[in-house]
Amino acid sequence: MNASTQVSIDTSFRAALRRMQQAGRIRSYTREADPQFQIAGMMKQLDGGPALLFSSVKGHALPVIGNVLACKENCEAAFGMGYVGIRQCIARGFGNPIAPERVANAPVHEHVYRDGFDIGRMLPVLTHSDADSGRFITAGIVVVQDPETGVYNASYHRLQLIGPRHTAIKLDLGRHLRAAYERAQRMGKPLPIAVCIGTDIAVQYAAATMGSQMPESADELAIAGGLRGEPIPVVKALSQDIYYPVQTEIVLEGVLLPDRTVREGPFGEFVGYLSPEGDAPVFEVSALAHRSQPVYHAINGVGRETVMLRKYVMEASLLKVLQAATPIVHDVEMTAGGLHRFHAVISVKKANAQQEGFQRNAILAAFATLKDLDLVIAVDDDIDIQDPNDVEYALAMRMEASKDLFIVPGARTHEYVRVSDNGIRAKVGIDATVPFEDKARFARAPFRTAAVDESAFTQEAPGSIDWLE
Repeated sequence: MNASTQVSIDTSFRAALRRMQQAGRIRSYTREADPQFQIAGMMKQLDGGPALLFSSVKGHALPVIGNVLACKENCEAAFGMGYVGIRQCIARGFGNPIAPERVANAPVHEHVYRDGFDIGRMLPVLTHSDADSGRFITAGIVVVQDPETGVYNASYHRLQLIGPRHTAIKLDLGRHLRAAYERAQRMGKPLPIAVCIGTDIAVQYAAATMGSQMPESADELAIAGGLRGEPIPVVKALSQDIYYPVQTEIVLEGVLLPDRTVREGPFGEFVGYLSPEGDAPVFEVSALAHRSQPVYHAINGVGRETVMLRKYVMEASLLKVLQAATPIVHDVEMTAGGLHRFHAVISVKKANAQQEGFQRNAILAAFATLKDLDLVIAVDDDIDIQDPNDVEYALAMRMEASKDLFIVPGARTHEYVRVSDNGIRAKVGIDATVPFEDKARFARAPFRTAAVDESAFTQEAPGSIDWLE
């Protein structure tokens, strides 16, 4: 599907789930499931497959859905298009953001609680692993309006329950929400936020954006509108001066307190390790609202959904920058082994000898575009960059380490990378392309395309081939 011809897509959470159901990408668990360890354990064990719906949750009336966008097949079913179409829609969001549309009423306001509620009792917040320090909300998208610039930001942050109406919130270094919080701190005032759980998938993808395509001046809700192809409807909070998407299953309204912190963590994060315990701001919830028959969305911190959410977003971002800087770039792939974040493969197509060397420029541009990239491999366009075996073939047959491997020392990466020095490590570029003048010498043996009729083949039973006896 070409996103340029797609006027708009219904990216509401329920529309996405309906498309997934129709495509056979939701499995329902027919027994009661325990939110303490069991649900997260099953999500981990069945990670990378269809989404899992737990309709009967011990101690709670709300169902839980997990592993929603945990694999390519789920993502394509949720959007109703292939991965190329998804990336085109994301690129459309970057290039043509559409400001959100404010509306008066919202499904999420069908049931409202301002007093006497307990988050932990009302919501089936999961306990994920034995090493975690408590129960964590993991799929909540935090919507905030910067107190100085007025720009809206949407981003993922984990929240640890610490009381009936309070959570801790993890704010990583360099994140826009942290910057907004620190500005509010300097002003000596609380920062209004809304935590949206089970919200529009265009917002989910925009919230996962990072790098050069999402500076502080960019509005993620407008990016989501561009991705969707029409404005994201937003509604004013009931207890705070802030707007958030109307198509949200559950919302927590409240403020980040400027003068109070608590110990938060540890918690299993996307890198597979436990993030350490540390001081975290306190989120004070002033209202809880949800639509009728809501479903609670959960994400495993060490699950594939955490990293898969960023794959297409980061690929679209990287492709846009690289193609503008180095026109020989054909495609990019953020690899699964690199958690769709730390490793990338760049496909290039050299048209003449004068374009030699641009593949290395592209590698360096990739490091500058996405700071967490630590390994970038450039290959020719005859290599299938979605096939790890084909990429490894390029390394085996076309890379000479003494000439084609180069290191960028002392560069910035993610602070969770434990081999780094507090987020500083060397980055590796590998040029596994063939010099243009040697292209013919490295051409692989060609085969004719043969029509294959699978019905003409049978499975031979043991002993049925007499000349093998």
